[in-house]
Formats: sequence, structure tokens, C-alpha cells
Amino acid sequence: MAAPKKGRSASAQSRPGRSLALILIAIAALTGGMFASGHTTPRLGIDLAGGTSITLTAKNEPGQPNAINKTNMDTAVDIMNRRVNGLGVSEAEVQTQGSDNIIVNIPKGTNSEEARAQVGTTAKLYFRPVLTTDVSGAAASSSPSPSASSSPSGKAEDKATPSSSSSATPSASATTQGRVVTDALKAGSSPSASSTPSASASASASPSASASVDPATAKLQAEYAAIDCTDKSVRAKAGAGSKPTDPIVACGQDKNSAGEWQKYILGPAEVAGTDIKKAGAVFDTQSAAGWKVTMDFTSGGSKKFAAITGKLAQNQPPQNQFAIVLDGQVVSDPSVAQSLSGSAEISGSFTQAEAESLANMLKYGALPLSFKESSVTTVTAALGGEQLHAGLIAGAIGLALVVLYLVIYYRGLSVIAIASLGVSAILTYVLMALLGPAIGFALNLPAVCGAIVAIGITADSFIVFFERIRDEIREGRTLRPAVERAWPRARRTILVSDFVSFLAAAVLFIVTVGKVQGFAFTLGLTTVLDVVVVFFFTKPLMTILARKKFFAEGHSWSGLDPKRLGAKPPLRRTRRASAPVDTKEA
Repeated sequence: MAAPKKGRSASAQSRPGRSLALILIAIAALTGGMFASGHTTPRLGIDLAGGTSITLTAKNEPGQPNAINKTNMDTAVDIMNRRVNGLGVSEAEVQTQGSDNIIVNIPKGTNSEEARAQVGTTAKLYFRPVLTTDVSGAAASSSPSPSASSSPSGKAEDKATPSSSSSATPSASATTQGRVVTDALKAGSSPSASSTPSASASASASPSASASVDPATAKLQAEYAAIDCTDKSVRAKAGAGSKPTDPIVACGQDKNSAGEWQKYILGPAEVAGTDIKKAGAVFDTQSAAGWKVTMDFTSGGSKKFAAITGKLAQNQPPQNQFAIVLDGQVVSDPSVAQSLSGSAEISGSFTQAEAESLANMLKYGALPLSFKESSVTTVTAALGGEQLHAGLIAGAIGLALVVLYLVIYYRGLSVIAIASLGVSAILTYVLMALLGPAIGFALNLPAVCGAIVAIGITADSFIVFFERIRDEIREGRTLRPAVERAWPRARRTILVSDFVSFLAAAVLFIVTVGKVQGFAFTLGLTTVLDVVVVFFFTKPLMTILARKKFFAEGHSWSGLDPKRLGAKPPLRRTRRASAPVDTKEA
């Protein structure tokens, strides 16, 4: 059994070039990917590149004068932070200021405008039944009443056909988006599109000229007739100050396929955003539906959703739709064909970006408070640039001192350490550049500090390995056996040390937010790279150089001179050969 073991060991020792080739190929591939993607520099955080700082002020909801409290503010910060940070490393900062303000700092970058839009969408999320809908600007001689008294129908359309008349009551076109909501467990069972509502189907939604209406309904009719959804400021203020139990007039968030804005009369809220347990965007590979949005409800939300969809499924378009209302605007208005509960999915002509945006709103839209933008300011990178310059000088001085120490103390071995530091630096830079567009990682000042701290962690691994080799030489072994015997002991120490560093970085990343996460992420990344570099570069390179005469014979400048290390000659191999001679002389 001993012979095969020695054979495998000899084989492993004789081919360290494979490990070196592997890591060099990986470096070449990552560098090529960096240049191919066009992102040759890491994305910078707000303190280095500048960006936008937004101040949001909380507002009391109607009927809830004491809603602004620490618990609700902390909850809002948590939700906003998840919105703008995604994986948590894009370096957008969300924090409270005082008792009713939240400061959001968004770094300058390709996604900064999208992040700002996510933060600005801060109202509560509600599911409301659609009572009637019309394209903004269409002529309407009489406004519809907010009653849902359509005759029952067993079918619902995924995209209804607009009426040919534009001078009577509003058209009964069901949806501008052509989307339907179905049971997630019955994928592919989309409702039929064979039933087109006649003009009489919408007649019951419009009162006759002689019908008497109560003041609240008359006010709603007047708002519906007057609202101009082509005006951005009007769209933003639609439904402001209303309670969840009130019917409202609202505008669509996007234009329809004809380039026109949609306006709605919506019933009281039936389901709140807090009733959604999770939501996500998925690509349906089993049908031609493409991207769709899935929703899972809480037990209470499932009952509410089943009740409202059961009622809507019996109605003609547009009263078989429910509107997803966020910040007073309708972000989606899918139609319903059957009672749904537990899990559901919204499908129909989604792009990936649209599906992910809607899923994000459903997942993170249930803020406990409403907010208004008090101020929006542009942050310059002048101060951060000065700090970065000073930090880089400090890092360069520290690196120079480390290199000087290695050269003085380890002499020839310092070549291996410096080369390993160079490989680690290249991998760190390339990965930071690639992670910017991939997961939104932004390099800020704390992240730079994490990279500087990593120099010490990486150098420590080399020192552990070198000292184990020197210990073996002090015991009388030659260099090549000393390297192989020292490696298992050094490997255990390096892995334990790096595991502790990585664990500390992971805990720090989980329990903190904002810039501190940048430090933790960089520290964890460089710790993992330290293991990769030591295993696939430092150890194989040491094995190769141990065969060279300069190191193998213990040259005085190699850093492995047995006399300088205090080894007692003769070496163990020589002592075995001369043992019989010593015995005879004795």
C-alpha cells in the first residue's frame, strides 16, 4: 500500500505546472471577459464617483395620525434598502435622519435613475377592482358610476376589443396591457378571447341622464371626466389623500400599445401589499407566454384574493380586472377568469425588465408610510477623490513596507511572495470590474480599506508556508522533502485563518448596510482569493523553484540557507549514509 501512495505523491509533485497553467488560464479568461464587456474599471460608489442624494419626508396617512414612529420608519428603511441595493452590494445608502426623514444616497451609474424611481415609489400597494376605464382624452358625454353591476359572464378576455364608438360612454376595452392572471398551479389555462363585450355591456356602468347620484358619486364622476392622465403632475397626484376604503380615480403608469394614457375608476382596496408573501419574475419555457410574474399570498391574503377574484371573474370587461396600484398609479391591470387563491401568476407580453420591475414592486411595495421628496441634490466626488488619493498613498506605503520586509527577511523567497501578491491583485481588480455590471458592486472608500487589509491577510499566508518550510530545514531535511512535508501543516493553518476572516466578513455583511457592507464584501472576496492563490500559484511555484540549484543548495541569498536557519549538519540524508563509518570508528 505504501508504494502506490509514494507514486501518487511523486506524480503530484512532478506536475505543479498544471496548477500554474490552470490559474493563468483563469486570469486570461477573466481579463478577456473584462475587456470584452467594456467594463475595464470598477464601478465607483457615491463617495468616489458622486451621485444623487434624496431626502424623503414621511406623511401621516388619513385616519392614522400616529403612523410616523420608529418601528414604521425602520421598516421603510429596510424595504427601501432592499429595493435599491438588490444583492446588497450596489452601495446605495438608506438611513433615517431625525424622526420623519429618510436619506437615500444613490451612486452615479447606469442604474441610478432606476434606483431613484424605485425609492420614489413609496406609497402602499393595493389591489383594487376596476369599475371602468378609458383612454385619457377620449370624449365622454357622461361619466360612469362606480358600481360593478355587469351581467355575469363565464369567460374573460386576455385583450378585449375596443368599441367603435368614441362619443358615447367610455369604451369597454379591458386592458391596455393584454395581461391575465391565472392559477399558478394551472399554467397554460389562460382564459379564452372569444367573447367581445357589446356596447350594452357597459351601459349598466353609466347612469342615465335622469338618474340621481349621491354627492360622493357625483364628485368621483367629475374627477374622472376632468382628469388628464397625459400630464405627469396630474398622474402623480391622482388618488392623493384617499383612504383604502374609498373608490378612487387613477391613471396608468405607462402608455398602452397605441401610445395613449389610461385612466380608471377603481373600487375600494380588497388586498394590500402586506398580504403578498413573495413574488418573482420567471420565464415560462412551457408555453409562448414568455416572461410572467408569480405571486404567493399569506393565508389571510389568499382568502381576500380568492374572494375578490371570484367576484371579478363573473363580470364583463373591464369589470373583470383588478388594478395593482402603487403610489396612486396603476402599474398593472390584469383580467381574471376564475377564483384564485394561494398562488397566482400574471402573464401576457412581458419583457424581462417589465416582469422584474412588477415583481419587485409586489415584493417590496408594502411600505408602512407614504413619503414625499423634500429635496434632491447632486453629490460631487471631490472630497471622496481626495480621500481616495490619500488612501491609495497609505496603501502604497504599506505595500512597500511589506515588500521591503519580505526582501530583507526572506531574500530569494520574497520573489514568490511578491509574484503571489501580484496575482492576487490582478484577480481582485478584474473581479471588481466584472462584479460592477453583474451584481451592482460599487467600490467605495471602505471597500478600498478592505482591499488594503487583504494585503496583510495574503502576506500572512505566505509567511506561514515559508516558516513551515524553514522549520523542516532546521530539522535537517533538504528543500524538496521539506516543501512537501511543510505544505499539509501550513495548509491547515492557512485554511483555519482564512475561514475565521471570511466568517467575520460574512457576519459583518449580514448585520450591516451601506458602505460597511462594501468593506465586508471586499474583505470576504479577497480572503477567498487568498486561498485560490496559495493553493494554485504559491505552492506550485515553490515546488518548481525547490528543484532549482539556487534554492535547493541553500544559497545564502535564497532565504533557505541551513546555516542561517540554525540547522545542525550533517543533513539527515547524509547522516544515514555515514552511520556505518561512525559505528566502526566507535
